[in-house]
Amino acid sequence: MAESYTEASSNYDHLEQMSVAELLTNINKEDQTIANAVQKIIPSIEKLVEKIVGNMEKGGRLFYIGAGTSGRLGILDASECPPTFGVSHELVVGIMAGGDKAIRKAVEFAEDDTEEGWKDLQKLKIDSNDSVVGIAASGRTPYVIGAIQKARENGILTGCIACNPQSELAKAAEYPIEIVVGPEFVTGSTRMKAGTAQKMVLNMISTSIMIKLGHVVGNRMVDMQLTNQKLVKRGVKMIMDELKIKERKAEKLLFKHGSVRKAIENFKEKN
Repeated sequence: MAESYTEASSNYDHLEQMSVAELLTNINKEDQTIANAVQKIIPSIEKLVEKIVGNMEKGGRLFYIGAGTSGRLGILDASECPPTFGVSHELVVGIMAGGDKAIRKAVEFAEDDTEEGWKDLQKLKIDSNDSVVGIAASGRTPYVIGAIQKARENGILTGCIACNPQSELAKAAEYPIEIVVGPEFVTGSTRMKAGTAQKMVLNMISTSIMIKLGHVVGNRMVDMQLTNQKLVKRGVKMIMDELKIKERKAEKLLFKHGSVRKAIENFKEKN
């Protein structure tokens, strides 16, 4: 069996005897190693992103599938794509063992079922244009491994995010990403360094995909949903900066056309 860094004993001991300042300092010291670990595996992320973009250009969707913290992180990343990039809620979908109720409260033994992950994907009519990324810090979660194995058997693009080297999940996926961040500050608590590393990689994956699909122009989220006053103000400023017009006119254009992209395009067509 491959070595499990995520379950290895912490580099620190007698945590209960540390002052608050010592606890925070040492947690931060461990966190500073995460970005370097992610940097080392950028080529692996690049391969997966390029394949997913190709599938999505053909009309495919992206599914994240995980359990516990890993599942919640996938759902979080998926849920942020529609408001940020103006895409459908069906384009990037997060699935976790135990279903939606497990987002807030753990469902006992849900992650131990090797068949349920694939069943959950089938409920959403997954097909060969879609892509599936399994997320599991340990790389050993049966729910995730089973889903990735069956997806790959059915000709579906598969990737994974794990935090142990040479894991079963990585062996099952066509495009594995393994971020080895080492032992957790609290032994085995993968909501900490492993979770942070997974979140960083998910940010990189979804943001890169959305940029390549054309949902960012320059450095602006031109398709973002205008769901609150903060985002409306941000949209107005984008239009002002791009078109060199005053706030009142930019605001009128935004409300008339409903998005930054449409406001800018319509203005340029008429001027």
